[in-house]
Amino acid sequence: MKAYLDCIPCFIRQSLDAAKHATQDFHIHKQVLREVLRLTSDLDLNQNPPKIGQLIHRLVRELTGVKDPYSKVKKQFNTASLKLYPKMRQLIIESDDPLDTAIRLAIAGNIIDFGVNGALQESDIEKAISECLAADFTDEQFNAFRQEINDAKEILYIADNAGEIVFDRLLIEQLPTEIVTAAVRGSPVINDATIEDATNTGLSRIVEVITNGSDAPGTVLESCSEYFRYRFGKADLVIAKGQGNYETLSDVKKNIFFLLKVKCPVIAGSIGCKVGEMILRKTKAFIGEKENARI
Repeated sequence: MKAYLDCIPCFIRQSLDAAKHATQDFHIHKQVLREVLRLTSDLDLNQNPPKIGQLIHRLVRELTGVKDPYSKVKKQFNTASLKLYPKMRQLIIESDDPLDTAIRLAIAGNIIDFGVNGALQESDIEKAISECLAADFTDEQFNAFRQEINDAKEILYIADNAGEIVFDRLLIEQLPTEIVTAAVRGSPVINDATIEDATNTGLSRIVEVITNGSDAPGTVLESCSEYFRYRFGKADLVIAKGQGNYETLSDVKKNIFFLLKVKCPVIAGSIGCKVGEMILRKTKAFIGEKENARI
């Protein structure tokens, strides 16, 4: 999907948030803001938002000299999510429908998104879990997803954020793990998950984990490595978590299911839902709109 004018304030806020995570130097904050304003004044809005975000966060890293401004945040939320993991896993085990519960929890984890909410607190995670577990969600709405999992010979699960990756692990454990490969970002951007996060949260002990070779906060295929594009093409089912992956892959003709919590009016408008809704949806580029499933 393309970017909109409404995306520009978000880009500016993101850049300042990232600069503040990187350094307390006010003069660098001011320099970052000026350079990002200059960059956004001449944006090609036909690009998708993560492609623009990639340019902006490269600029932030260059100006601050900090490779991973969100390093502390990622470690904090990996740790917080791992503390919740045993309780969440038990909920799945005791559930009448473990896959249903695992999907709900995976979507709940999508709240851990510092690209959208720089003020997120650990207490917000448990609130999101409660809300997602209580939401209306009937079998009919994800029967297509169940069937695709059963029919798949190779599944590629594209993760989104650190911390959230623990919630992804819970869902991945309900899939046939022998045919699942998880993918993370190739290098740090915002609080997106990298190979370090996959290792630290135990995901790499369960399934093969690869990187996409890119520093975009989404899956910008032309920016990804040749090997990732090969694995993406080879998979007969792709599960893509989060808004950034939706923004970059929703127009790709591929068998993709998107799992996310909608946190932005632009995304809500694209999907045709309200901000705050949980989404399990097959890409319109691959199927007719009538086959979409929305929670």
